[in-house]
Amino acid sequence: MRVYLDNAATTPVAPEVIEAMVSTLKDNFGNPSSTHYYGRQAKAVLETARRSIAKHINCQSSELIFTSGGTEADNMAIQAAVEDLGVKRIITTAIEHHAVGHTIEAIGHKNSIEIINLTLDKKGNINLDELRTLLTKDIKTLVTLMHANNEISTLTPLKEVSLLCREFGAYFHSDTVQTMGHYPFDLAALDIDFITCAAHKFHGPKGTGFLYVNKNTKIAPFIHGGSQERGMRGGTENLAGIVGLVTALDLANQDIEAHQKHVQGIKTHMINELREIFPDISFHGEIEEDKSLYTVLNVCFPKTDKSAMLLFTLDLKGVAVSGGSACTSGAAKGSHVLEGIDADMTKPNVRFSFSRYTTLQEVDFAIEQIKVIYDRILV
Repeated sequence: MRVYLDNAATTPVAPEVIEAMVSTLKDNFGNPSSTHYYGRQAKAVLETARRSIAKHINCQSSELIFTSGGTEADNMAIQAAVEDLGVKRIITTAIEHHAVGHTIEAIGHKNSIEIINLTLDKKGNINLDELRTLLTKDIKTLVTLMHANNEISTLTPLKEVSLLCREFGAYFHSDTVQTMGHYPFDLAALDIDFITCAAHKFHGPKGTGFLYVNKNTKIAPFIHGGSQERGMRGGTENLAGIVGLVTALDLANQDIEAHQKHVQGIKTHMINELREIFPDISFHGEIEEDKSLYTVLNVCFPKTDKSAMLLFTLDLKGVAVSGGSACTSGAAKGSHVLEGIDADMTKPNVRFSFSRYTTLQEVDFAIEQIKVIYDRILV
């Protein structure tokens, strides 16, 4: 048996998505920028997809720019804030995804931007009072905070942060790659400047995503060379990928509450079972339902002299997961997220992440393999 519990890295593509993409590749091969029949046909498919996404997240279709995924969208938002909106300070955290963190470092250094990391508690929560105090300083600011941390699952209160940003005239960008397709979004109610999406996090294809740019936030083109995406991102659109994205988002929103209930049940089951086996086990980040991304569980296992063997042995036993502790071989620096919350890096830290296709039987299989490994191999 093989079990895939690394859905925060990527999800399997839904059969309906594959079918829709294949149909597009066969029947809509035209370039959406062409003015003949085939081009107009492709353009119609493109704009229908854009309108459908806009309806799901309650924004205007003109506020959506299709990208190659979340990383490009994050880069585009941060670069635009600095180079087009005149931001001189960026407020963020040390546990953002590298698509944000590394971009801030590069653009910030190039443009002499002040970068401030908010203080985090042991579970990765920000301090809203600290943010308020920082925002009182009269300097053009971008606040960039991910909606849910991809390693420790802690959620950021987007509404509260957006209200603070508007109160003090700051721009607000949130990396929503891990939460798009898993939570409902109402961008007419959430006053935010930028959010991002990657289709492959909710059973869509890799290499496709979008950036939402609030209609009141005026930015310049990110990629030059064509008039595509209203001139904001040159290059022929990935039509099949975009169809895959919208199909995946349609599927996610058809039964989002049932999806949440199913996956949260699996996560809760795993927490309870692991506590039975390992009384001294702990979990990184928030695990309360209203504070935690329900698709991710980061586990700190009991200390063992053979910590480095856990991930490798789990893979051999048929369980695919990802790790968060430092690699003893020196080939990897370890998790900047766990380091950012001052986690115990001497213990095996493993991220389990689930999808709507994950079953209780698969989780029970994984738990049994963990028990076997600890009883027979890591003793």
